[in-house]
Order: sequence, then C-alpha cells, then structure tokens
Amino acid sequence: MIIIYLDNNATTKVDPEVLEVMLPYLRDYYGNPSSMHTFGGQLGKAVKTARQQLAALIGADESEIVYTSCGTEGDNAAIRAALLAQPQKRHIITTQVEHPAVLNVCKQLETQGYTVTYLSVNPQGQLDLDELEASLTGNTALVTIMYANNETGTVFPIEQIGLRVKQSGAIFHVDAVQAVGKIPMNMKTSTIDMLTLSGHKIHAPKGIGALYVRRGVRFRPLLIGGHQERGRRAGTENVPGIIALGKAAELELLHLEEATARERKLRDRLEQTLLAKIPDCEVNGDVTQRLPNTTNIGFKYIEGEAILLSLNKHGICASSGSACTSGSLEPSHVLRAMGLPYTTLHGSIRFSLSRYTTESEIDRVIEVMPDIVQRLRAMSPFQNDNAGWLQEQALIHS
Repeated sequence: MIIIYLDNNATTKVDPEVLEVMLPYLRDYYGNPSSMHTFGGQLGKAVKTARQQLAALIGADESEIVYTSCGTEGDNAAIRAALLAQPQKRHIITTQVEHPAVLNVCKQLETQGYTVTYLSVNPQGQLDLDELEASLTGNTALVTIMYANNETGTVFPIEQIGLRVKQSGAIFHVDAVQAVGKIPMNMKTSTIDMLTLSGHKIHAPKGIGALYVRRGVRFRPLLIGGHQERGRRAGTENVPGIIALGKAAELELLHLEEATARERKLRDRLEQTLLAKIPDCEVNGDVTQRLPNTTNIGFKYIEGEAILLSLNKHGICASSGSACTSGSLEPSHVLRAMGLPYTTLHGSIRFSLSRYTTESEIDRVIEVMPDIVQRLRAMSPFQNDNAGWLQEQALIHS
C-alpha cells in the first residue's frame, strides 16, 4: 500500500541528503570529539560547521546554540535555567495551549511553590495581549509561550509579546519546535531570550534538538557533568545527529520560501475542497495567522479516531485534534481552551504537510474523505448540536 503522510507536525521524513552526510559519522568517524587524539578531535570541525548551519537558519551566532536531545529537553532546560537564574522570583506566565513539555513542567513547579498564570485564548486560538500585560509583575521570572501551535498551526505575535515581556524584566522563552523552518527568523533582532527547536520536525532524525540562548542571558544547565556545550549541557555530543541537524537546517533555509508557498497552496486546496464537499465542518484556529503547512478541520457529530482508522485503511496518515484514549472522551486541551462546541471537538483532524507532499496525495485525500465522513455520520447517534449525551459528557469532563 502506498503511504500518504500528512502528519508532519508529529515528525518528518529524514531528507536523503541529511542521511547521506550523517552516515559517515556512524560508520567511519566514530571518535569522541572531546578526545585528545586526532581521530576524535577532527570531529570538532564538523560539529562547528553544523553549528554554523543551524545558527544561520534562525539568525543567531553559533556560540548561542546549545545542542539537546529533543524539544522536550530544550523546554525543560530553558524553564529551569530561567528560574535558577532568578531565585527570588516565583511567578511564571504561559498559555493554556502549550505543548505538554511546557505545561507539565509548569504544573510540577506549582507543587514547588511557584505561581503560574495560564493565559487564555479566543475561539481562533489567539492570545489577548492585554491579559498578558496585566499578568506581568515584578515577581515574574519567566514568560514561556510557543511560537506556533502544534495542533491548529495558529501563530502567536511573538515579537509583540516579547516587547511587553522585556519591559517587565522577565526572561522570554519560546517553544519554536513547529515554527523553525516554516517561518523566517532572526534572533539578532528578536526579543526572544531562549528558543527551543527539534531536528525531527525539519527532516533530521529523532534524538537531536537545540536550544538558542541569547548571549548575556544567565543560564544554569539542566544536565551537570562534563564541559561539553561550553558547560551548558553535559554529555558526549551526538555527533551524527548534530551533523544531520546542521545539514537539515541548511536545506530548510535553502527551500524555505519555495516550500512554504507550495505547502500553503496545497493545504488551501485540501481545506477549501473538503469544506465545499462535506457539510457541517469548519477550520479550527486562526485562518490568517498560522503555519503554511497545517490545517485542523472539525467534522461534526463523529469521532476523530474513527476518521483516522478509516483514513489508515487507505494508507493516509493524519492525526486527531482530540487526545481521546481508549475508554476516555477527554478532548484536546488546545481545542477545549478555544471553547469549540463539544460536537466538533471529537471530530477534529489535523493534516500537516511537508515539502515532500504531492498534488496527487492531496487529490487522494479529497477523494476518500467525503465518503468516510458520510459513512461515519450514518452510524452516529449524534445528528445535531443539541446532542444531549455529548453535552453531558462535556460537563463530566470539564
């Protein structure tokens, strides 16, 4: 069966060029870059080149790049570093729609005496900057807000947020895992203090990521040990992953303008055609300020998991906007924070494209989706917005 992969916000295919430059560092150049001998030490030059490639993608200096294992580590490291650098401050600001790598850290910190403000979002998934400004105090150590939402693709006005944060004296961390490679960035002119990114979202392998730390920002490492990463992240460097991330960053920068325009065109075609062909469905999130590769569509009165299983039979990979698990009807925290009707929450599907997505793949999704939705709705007991059972479940799980 031919696989149609439209789940690129979850992970991406490793670019063949990335794999090619990575393999020698698994097979031939396997030394430890911290070794005194030439065989290991020669890897340092390759790591430096990769660091320069990654820095160029986000408009940073190579000395401001700290390699990590993934986005989750980057988020954890940034949050804890900001708090350790300001032990007298005990307040954090984030949003209700962050990735669990941020939300769950904040929830844990609340048990340790920190106060956390979770900013709300409107039905389009956007923040109220007045609410942010009103939440900032002299006790605010950190504001941690994602650049773009992984479920809806909604892009936040990061620089406007950053200006307000800087005036308060707090540190500003941005989880940009979904945005890097899709949105042009320049850290040299940005208000961002720390920025998280992950390799497997930009066609590098899993297990490698990075944290941008602005020069001058006080940083206490999460991992303590050796001198690697200028003392900011101990542990033997993942040289093959670093080389791969560098090449992936170079390719993202090279293709950014062309790829994003193409992905946007394909996404819009998919979205507009499905909305025209299928009744009772709508786009979730901000349709103007969003990632070029992402659409999240809510299909009323049916379960997203049933849609995904049906798509899977056709070899189509997407993801549900609902975080339901077996035996649970708990919907996505992102869509719930947006206040969407309960009849839409459970039938929301995210399609996320990449530069490898083709027109024929989009055509195939357009071909099969109307029949899938029609069939599932024919079996559904919920045919209108007054579905009482669904509303009861909303109250139970609120």
